[in-house]
Amino acid sequence: MNHLASTLVALSLALSATADYTTSIDAKSNRGKWDGWGTSLAWWANRFGDRDDLADIFFTTNTTVWLGASLPGLGLNIVRHNAGASSWNSINGEQMVVSSNMIPSRQIHGHWIDWNSADPKSKSWVWDVDHNQRAMMLKARDRGANRFELFSNSPMWWMTYNHNPAGADDGGENIQSWNLVNHTVYLATIARYAKDNWNVTFETVEPFNEPYGNWWRADRTQEGCHFETDTQAMVIDALRKELDDRNLTEIGVAASDESKYDEAFYNWKDMNLNTLKNVKRINVHGYQYQDGERDGLAWLSKHRGQPIWNTEFGEDDTTGEKLASCLIMDFRSLLPTAWVYWQVLDGGGWGLIEADNESGKLGAAHQKYFVLAQFTRHIRDGMRILDGGSEATVAAYNEAESKLVIVSVNWDDAQYVNFDLGSFTKVATDGAKITRWRTQIGDDGGDRYVEAHDTVVSGTGFRSWFEQRVIQTFEIENVKL
Repeated sequence: MNHLASTLVALSLALSATADYTTSIDAKSNRGKWDGWGTSLAWWANRFGDRDDLADIFFTTNTTVWLGASLPGLGLNIVRHNAGASSWNSINGEQMVVSSNMIPSRQIHGHWIDWNSADPKSKSWVWDVDHNQRAMMLKARDRGANRFELFSNSPMWWMTYNHNPAGADDGGENIQSWNLVNHTVYLATIARYAKDNWNVTFETVEPFNEPYGNWWRADRTQEGCHFETDTQAMVIDALRKELDDRNLTEIGVAASDESKYDEAFYNWKDMNLNTLKNVKRINVHGYQYQDGERDGLAWLSKHRGQPIWNTEFGEDDTTGEKLASCLIMDFRSLLPTAWVYWQVLDGGGWGLIEADNESGKLGAAHQKYFVLAQFTRHIRDGMRILDGGSEATVAAYNEAESKLVIVSVNWDDAQYVNFDLGSFTKVATDGAKITRWRTQIGDDGGDRYVEAHDTVVSGTGFRSWFEQRVIQTFEIENVKL
């Protein structure tokens, strides 16, 4: 080999050892204390709430065999319990009107079945219905879930003008004006009963679900109700009073679960200040996906001292691409302290696991299940969220264990990524092992939460090879802020 050739080989080796880009984790940043990950029960639990294997899959980090494959448990700790709006009784000859397109598994049985009495011990109330959804909530609690929220999609059918919990005929406001307070009585009574009889204390009660939307119509496929902003304010104020009247001062009011970040921003910007004082937390849904004023809502959250939860995200992209992209955007710009997947079991690719709630048929886990596991199993409640330094990276720190967690995705050609930890006061010694997990983003198949131990600390950082469309999680021990 001549001198020129050996020089070129040496240069090539040096370049191959250089990362294609570097991201610096900011140890001094603080994007909030993480409250956790969750799911809403409602439809899927209405059908499958009696199953222990599903409770293990979603609410523990244990490994469960599912259709011949090993699923790493997601370890969700947040449960959203739906206060149903349906019942099949007759009140003085009046009955619930059912949308011709309503899917039966989406009809959640309510507890206050007629207007004759507000006394929860009277015959106007039934507490032995909706047992599957309640069973899954209790299974989750017994497996370690520690945050619970009660939410409403619609007032009880008899509180609506057309007696249809799917919505008004024209998509307008459907709750009867004289039943605004009764809607809050209903929710506060469930919260009191749950604490006394189910050993569940809801952290918050959310009286709305996408109230800005005008798509809640009488022919819809699910329960829903439109609320104008002024009406929302009246309901929020009344709910705060009803909770206080039942000695539930520790339970907060959350609102308003708007479908899009922009809707939430403008709704909260216009909400009167007196009502805002009665709101503990801003809830928003993630259906604007990669668009919307995440930054604006985060600004309102910071200046009003109200944390944000993204309480509903769902889509039919089984690959995990949209989930990973939107979730990282939320961490970077929305700055929520919790993130909730809508229906972990559902059809048409919407579920993390394919399921038919009508027939009871259950299918395999989609690739996006494992993409979500890259986050939920490692960024745990109580951790401090840090600035990951790039649009593809999020980071969290466990102070009690001196452990740094980094989740990063590579959408581009295969490349090395260098992770700079120079802002930390202490990093593990040279050569210390770093455990990593990887999942291929794409059609079902490819790597699924594969663990490896081939990464080491070098100086004040480390590097890792990323194939295209791969998400990886790293746990670095012995790190100090």
